[in-house]
Amino acid sequence: MSLDVSPALLEQAERGEVDEAEFVDCVRTSLPFAWEMISSLVARLKVDGGPFADNQTPPPDEQARGQLLRALASDAIRGALQRHFGVRLAFQNCHRVAVFPLDPSVDERLARFTSVRAQLLNQSPELRDC
Repeated sequence: MSLDVSPALLEQAERGEVDEAEFVDCVRTSLPFAWEMISSLVARLKVDGGPFADNQTPPPDEQARGQLLRALASDAIRGALQRHFGVRLAFQNCHRVAVFPLDPSVDERLARFTSVRAQLLNQSPELRDC
């Protein structure tokens, strides 16, 4: 899953500095499923509060799954999304994405979510090939 990079954005990259807002917009338009999922989790976190908001529903198809994997597997994309939304992203498998506030009071909860134990407990035969 590749980003749809405009010629103008590519020119910026070739010259050196890239405007992060333009990069984030490229991610938004290139990976709409991932963008919508993360946006909705951020909104839910802001409305509901709590230590985090997460998704436990598998993507509807392989294209959507690929978008999510692309967004969260790339350090550059993931970092830009975290800065844009002002959250920390956590990822357990092909669909279990969580957003955590930047507040240090949730550090322990984030550590539990991203622990080896949590990873093992979040497995199932249905997700083996995701």
